[in-house]
Amino acid sequence: MSTADDRRHTGVPDEVDAVIIGAGHNGLVCAGYLAAAGLEVLVLEARDVPGGDTVTEELTLPGFAHDSCSSAHVLIQSNPLIRDDELGLLSAYGLRYVMTDPAVVLPQADGDALVMHRDVGATAEEIARWSTADAESFRTLLDEWSHGLAAVHARWNSNLPLRDDDASRRYRELRARSAWDVVHERFTHPVIRSFMLWLALATIQDPRRPGTGVLPSSIAAGRVAFGWTTPIGGSSALPEALIRQIEAHGGRVVCSAPVSAIDVVNGRAVAVRTGDGRRVRARRAVVSSAHLAKLADMLGGIDVPSDLAEARDTWRPGLSVFAVHAALRGDLGFHTRKGPMRSVAAGFGTAEGIARQMAAFHRGEPDATDPWLLVVDQTVVDPDRAPGDAATFKILTIAPYERADGRSWEESKDEHAEALVGLVRARSDGLEPGDVLALRAESPVDVAAHNTHNLGGSCHGGEFLTPAGEVIPGWTSYRTSVPGLFLTGATTHPGGSVSGRPGRNTARTVLTDLGIDPETVMGPI
Repeated sequence: MSTADDRRHTGVPDEVDAVIIGAGHNGLVCAGYLAAAGLEVLVLEARDVPGGDTVTEELTLPGFAHDSCSSAHVLIQSNPLIRDDELGLLSAYGLRYVMTDPAVVLPQADGDALVMHRDVGATAEEIARWSTADAESFRTLLDEWSHGLAAVHARWNSNLPLRDDDASRRYRELRARSAWDVVHERFTHPVIRSFMLWLALATIQDPRRPGTGVLPSSIAAGRVAFGWTTPIGGSSALPEALIRQIEAHGGRVVCSAPVSAIDVVNGRAVAVRTGDGRRVRARRAVVSSAHLAKLADMLGGIDVPSDLAEARDTWRPGLSVFAVHAALRGDLGFHTRKGPMRSVAAGFGTAEGIARQMAAFHRGEPDATDPWLLVVDQTVVDPDRAPGDAATFKILTIAPYERADGRSWEESKDEHAEALVGLVRARSDGLEPGDVLALRAESPVDVAAHNTHNLGGSCHGGEFLTPAGEVIPGWTSYRTSVPGLFLTGATTHPGGSVSGRPGRNTARTVLTDLGIDPETVMGPI
């Protein structure tokens, strides 16, 4: 496989079968399937490293490998890309995952902790320590999911029409509701409600919004099945494996090659142009994972099509994120009734605190009283990410891109970071000031600057507001009104997170339109 330095300096060919704009994991997944189907592919990436938001970098000190955005690769485990190893990433190209148990630990204010396991029964037993009724509700929730709803969800994720049957009807009804209402209807104890709502926020969507009702079931089922699935070597392990597969099939990935324009001739997308003036002809397809708020304005030789103008004009960031990265002397021990427990992932925030945080967010106010926090300590299962016995550490939460009080994030982010660290310190060992070797706070403004795709500080692709007032996490069509131009990436269905679904779905669409049977390289779902 070529090195990152090679990718920056590899010559760009004059023409290929398919040009993929962007080397985020979805762009690479799409390229991987097209290459496996026999197409000559070229992936052009604006940054000097591939992966988009699926990257691992030294953000604090030399030798400390931090996942700058994505950390868990749970959703992609049910994708046939990984589930059936369709491209050989696991068997041939070096991708390795650890499925952790516990899946996540939620330390409580009283020194106890709810521990979610990779087992329905064991997790239900944990829940029963607070409420036997809620334990039974949890079992029922996952039983309903596994007996019908999960299969419908797989079709929805694959952007295939839902059938006219009872399971699809129940799925539609559940999806239309809010996670908040579903959780409060099915669970009664405050600790369990908080646990289920914390899970529902995994895809960074306001759980009070209609359209999120399926998340408590889908996320809980994924965590029970796969734990906190951790890529060995960091989040970059996924794009690196995909690049090995693409190159093995004759494709190329070139970094430091931002695409500035798409040439449309006689109504068809035929080529792309890079910022330094290079032009690459696409004989058969241009696949764009460029942000849909920007793509419409990249087209040359044509008036902006109505579909891409609508995508541009209806997109909004949704929830923006705040991150704290740290290099620590060692892994954390989260407080439990049996003593400190190490876990790759921990969750903080009560239902009431999350609701308060969401309300504050929409007022432009950061909230550190009792917010939703994801805490990640991946050296627990991947110790080579830090030297010796040291550890990498991350907090992720929600915060507004612009503060209503007029303060800049540049001068206030360290203060907010320390408040968040304090919340975690109160319920864990190993986070005293002397344990912190280095700390880096990234406000939503910093998150946006880290990757041009993170508009408004959103690292999950944001959302679209339909004319009917419905909010959807991803544009639902991979085709455009411009022949030869296709869409993929976090701004397309089913939205952000490391699922690989947009990439695989787009590949299926491209191959179908080119008259190539997608089932030569992938299954039917």
